Amino acid sequence: MRQGIILICMLVCMAGCKKRTYVPFPPTKVSLVFPAKDAPCTTGTVISTSQNTVVFQWNSSEYTDSYELHLKNLLTDVSTTTAVTSNQLEVTLSRNTPYSWYIISINNYSTERVQSDVWKFYNSGPGILSYAPYPAEILTPGFGQSVTATGNKLHLDWNGSDVDNDIATYDVYFGTTSSPAVFKSALTESIAMDVPVTSGNTYYWKVITKDKQGNTSNSGLYQFKVN
Repeated sequence: MRQGIILICMLVCMAGCKKRTYVPFPPTKVSLVFPAKDAPCTTGTVISTSQNTVVFQWNSSEYTDSYELHLKNLLTDVSTTTAVTSNQLEVTLSRNTPYSWYIISINNYSTERVQSDVWKFYNSGPGILSYAPYPAEILTPGFGQSVTATGNKLHLDWNGSDVDNDIATYDVYFGTTSSPAVFKSALTESIAMDVPVTSGNTYYWKVITKDKQGNTSNSGLYQFKVN
């Protein structure tokens, strides 16, 4: 009987000493602070007529060891990624240029990476009286998508935005070559309805945004295939 009690005690002790698995908390989402969303950025240190430095800032997030700043030049479509352990980073930018940016929060012991919202801003420069619209954000069909058309027709959909809030019209270029012709011009809504397509074809399209001051921006060329 005594041996049985001793054995039970040993088993209880072994169970209590069993190694626990550590499950790290995933990092939380940061709140972006500066450069401000959909606004001209006029604060920074001028390097030359074509470049300046801007200090990006965001609120620190919980359970986070480091961050990644993802920055995209909306004119050249070139993206950069920079690792940083603090909640701010000084970056050299092109002046008179629109950008988008977001932050990824990273916990060294978690595989989960958490992304912030994406903000756009216009990095100001000399002689700017009005700002060109941001390049249109293509929604559907997206780049490389395969889509099914209803009745051999579909809609082309995009988002337009502008620092001055003075977008006037959109021109849509659309066709089966990589240099599509104008399909619809002077559209006032960010959608082209009932666009005729043929099953099996690959199509190319882009949107030119125009504001009331005559400034323009180019969405870049997108392609999709019709099933």
